[in-house]
Amino acid sequence: MTKFDAIRPFYDTEVNEAIHSCINNPMMKAIMAFTFPEVDEQVWKEQLKRTHSIRDFQCNFIYQSVKKVLEKSSEGLTTSGFEKLEKNTAYLFISNHRDIILDTSLLNVCLFDHGLVMTASAIGDNLVQKDFLKTLSRLNRNFLVQRGLSPRELLESSKLMSEYIGQLLLRENRSVWIAQREGRTKDGNDATHSGVLKMLAMGSGEYSMMDYFKRIKIVPVSISYEYDPTDALKMPQLMAAANAEKYIKEKNEDFITLLSGIIGQKKRIHIHVGDVLEKELDVIEQEFDNNNKQIQALAQTIDDSILQSYKLWPTNYIAYDLLHKTNTYSNCYTEAEKSLFERRLEMRIDEKNAQMVESFLAMYANPVVNKMKYENAI
Repeated sequence: MTKFDAIRPFYDTEVNEAIHSCINNPMMKAIMAFTFPEVDEQVWKEQLKRTHSIRDFQCNFIYQSVKKVLEKSSEGLTTSGFEKLEKNTAYLFISNHRDIILDTSLLNVCLFDHGLVMTASAIGDNLVQKDFLKTLSRLNRNFLVQRGLSPRELLESSKLMSEYIGQLLLRENRSVWIAQREGRTKDGNDATHSGVLKMLAMGSGEYSMMDYFKRIKIVPVSISYEYDPTDALKMPQLMAAANAEKYIKEKNEDFITLLSGIIGQKKRIHIHVGDVLEKELDVIEQEFDNNNKQIQALAQTIDDSILQSYKLWPTNYIAYDLLHKTNTYSNCYTEAEKSLFERRLEMRIDEKNAQMVESFLAMYANPVVNKMKYENAI
C-alpha cells in the first residue's frame, strides 16, 4: 500500500475494474436512466465498459448527469470570475458549502466548460458508507476526509491529507476543492474555520506558511442557491443548537439529504470564483508575526472574498423583510416572488413553531446581513 491508499481516488489503471464492479448496481442504473432517459440500458453499459480513465468517466457520464440535474431542478446556473483563471494551472478552491454533492460538481462543470483543470474534491467518509457510493466518489476524483477520529488520529489524518493535497496541487498539477469548514453551513452564515487552514499549513515543509499558501494558489469560491433544496431538513439540527441540545442524526439522514440536494428545486444558482490570494498573503505576513494570527487573518480574508461576492436572490431579501417585519428590501422582489416564498415556508415547516419559523427565515436572511456589512462600509 502507498501512504495515500486509504483516502485517494482511483488511479486510471483501476477505473475500468471499478466500473465493472458496480455497473449492475440498482443505483447506477437509476443514475443512468435519469441522465440518459432515451438511451437503451445496453448502450450506456457498453460505453461504461469501454471507460478507462476518471476524465472519460467525468466528461461522458457525470458531466451529463449534473447538466440533467440543472435542467430538471433549477432555472439555470450563472458564473463570474472564471475568465481570470489560467488554463493548465492547478488552484486550491476554498468554497462556502451548502450542498453535499452539488457544490463541487457544479464547480467542475464550470471548470470543464471554461477549459480549466477540474478538481479532486474532499468528501467526508461518513457520506460514502455504502460500497457503491464510495466507488462512485472515487471514480469522480473525490478523496476522503476521515471523520469521528480521536485527537491523535485526527492529527495523523490531517497530516496525511495536507500532504496529499500538496502533492495534487504541486506535483500532479491537479486543482483541489475543499469546503471552508467541516460540514455544510446550516444557518446561512458562511465562515472559514481555522482548522481547515491549519490542516493545509501542515504541508508547508521548508516554506514559510504564507509562502506555501502562495504556491498552492488559493481561490475563494462563493456559491449561492435561490432556494436551498435541503432547507427544511436542516431545521431539526438548528432547533437542537438553538436549545443547546445534542443533535443525533437519523440512520440514513446523510443519504436523504444528499439525494434531496440533488433532485430538490433550487431555482437559480450562481458561482463566483475570486482572485488568487497573493498580495493579501504578503500583507498578512508583514502584519502578523505568529502563525495563529496569520491563520485568523487568512480566514477573514477568505470570508471577505466569499461574502462580498455572494449573489443575493429575491428569497434572501424576502426572508430578511419577513424576519424583521419590514419593507426595507421590497424593491428587490415582486409580490409574486414573496407569495411563492411564503407558500414554501407554509408547506415545509410548522408555522405554529415560532422558533422554527425564525430559524428558517434567518437561514435565508443571514447572507443579506453579512453582505450589507461590506456595502455599508464603503
